[in-house]
Amino acid sequence: MPIDPSVIGTRTPGFRTSAERGRLRFFAEATGQTDPVWTDLAAARAAGHRDLPIPPTFFFCLEVDNPQGSSFLTDLGVDVRTILHGGQEFVFHAQAYAGDTLAYVTEVRDVYSKKGGALEFIVRDTHVTRDGEDIATLTSTIVVRDPKAAK
Repeated sequence: MPIDPSVIGTRTPGFRTSAERGRLRFFAEATGQTDPVWTDLAAARAAGHRDLPIPPTFFFCLEVDNPQGSSFLTDLGVDVRTILHGGQEFVFHAQAYAGDTLAYVTEVRDVYSKKGGALEFIVRDTHVTRDGEDIATLTSTIVVRDPKAAK
């Protein structure tokens, strides 16, 4: 089923979330960060931060906190068993820290197909703000494959 291009420009309901220090420490350790600025509050403050900084790719982890995250694809009639993660890009505007309340709003930027419709692409921009200040823009590309075309 082709994805209707009229979804371009639509926004999913926003949500708010924050990162607590323990989660940030776990992420830093899991991703092999050795600089103590990511895990030690005293080191972070000595480096000029007011708290533990949120590592750049952790914004994607926080996006997964969205309680309505999977409803977007379901509402489009997409079977989640047919999707692939096609890419992720990050643009950073300002540093965020442990304890900051961050607002997330996602908007569909583009929808297109390739291989005669066997693959459809949904490009979404997620805007992350803190008290109205731009923090980051996360661009994700979701690939939807037509299971009939794969045979």
